[in-house]
Amino acid sequence: MRRLSVLTPVDRNDRRRRRRRASRRRYVLRRVVALGLLVGIGAGFAYGAHTLARRGGAGAVPGTPVAATKTRAPTHRPRAVPSEIRGVHVTMALAGIPRKLDEYIALRRAGLNTVELDVKDENGDVAFVRGAPRLARSTGAAKPYYDARAVVRKVHAARLYLIGRVVTFQDPVVSEHRPVLALHNPDGSVWHTRAGFGWLNPFDHRVWRYDLAVATAAARAGFDEIQFDYVRFPSDGDVSAIRYPVRESATKATTITRFVRYASRRLHKLGARASVDVFGLAATRDLGVGQKPDRLAHYVDAVYPMVYPSHFDPGEYGLADPSANPGQTVTDALLYFEEDLRGSDARLVPWLQDFSLGHTYTMHDLRAQVNAARSLDTKGFLLWNPLGVYSGDALSGPGVSRFR
Repeated sequence: MRRLSVLTPVDRNDRRRRRRRASRRRYVLRRVVALGLLVGIGAGFAYGAHTLARRGGAGAVPGTPVAATKTRAPTHRPRAVPSEIRGVHVTMALAGIPRKLDEYIALRRAGLNTVELDVKDENGDVAFVRGAPRLARSTGAAKPYYDARAVVRKVHAARLYLIGRVVTFQDPVVSEHRPVLALHNPDGSVWHTRAGFGWLNPFDHRVWRYDLAVATAAARAGFDEIQFDYVRFPSDGDVSAIRYPVRESATKATTITRFVRYASRRLHKLGARASVDVFGLAATRDLGVGQKPDRLAHYVDAVYPMVYPSHFDPGEYGLADPSANPGQTVTDALLYFEEDLRGSDARLVPWLQDFSLGHTYTMHDLRAQVNAARSLDTKGFLLWNPLGVYSGDALSGPGVSRFR
């Protein structure tokens, strides 16, 4: 799992002030709902104008244009987003086991309505060969875990929403086979994290085009949404030793925002939605990896913060042990995201912890996280378990309690 760096804890009084502000915002929101209904028709036209402005107006981040990538007319109409996303992560390896995907689809009886499936993972592998970009095939990154179109048909036949996860800049395969695209050490060799993973260079627009090509292949196969993960600069290993073969004057945050804008616009033209995974502390403070949720939210359809309580250090939000207080930890982290996403159309959907790390998590701990997410301005949740074993009882809809 992805662990955050040890950073200065946040003042608890600041957290309380933010909670009060969020509470006031929700109160005001309820008061204006009636008025909003009266102007609904006009708001529809206003939304269209706002969307055009959001994707190309004053909120745009200036940057060097990327060489044009050919895009076709929309290849499909994505399924409607569930009013409350209740989903699980499925690795490509698990999806490649005969009938294993059917087991996850069967969670629909418990309340599942979304499957988030690896398209390109943290090992640099792409889950399919047919339709995969040429670079993925030539480097051996493309693997025959599943047929993308067949998976789409199966998931959609079950009336489930399908999200494709594309790990963006961590890529041990292409970084080794095409070192010119990778981050380097001072001696010119490929730089690696402590775990031995190579990374592609976020400044290099050739890398942007490769990751977009992978995302495009999934979109054309029929995935409803493409979710970019590891869409950041490295956070572990000797980051001070990193050398960039291609370097721009832009900051890390501007570079990541420009990539997300570039990729999202092209995916939207294909009829697919676009979203990003971000660190659970990304809205609380600058982590130095280029993730600024308040900027990214203007170009994506959803932001998915990884608010796993076990990944917060002691003292965060004034909690001696955040992992032992899962509900409070999720609440505190999401309040910052609520504030960052205000003024955008991006949905806030947290990743929740359905695994044990440090503390043994029970259904009570998972229920505390789900309840915390539902108490705020979120649009559902996704569950993460590295082994792919999920608590079906957590997937029931609001007001349908199966928690034990």
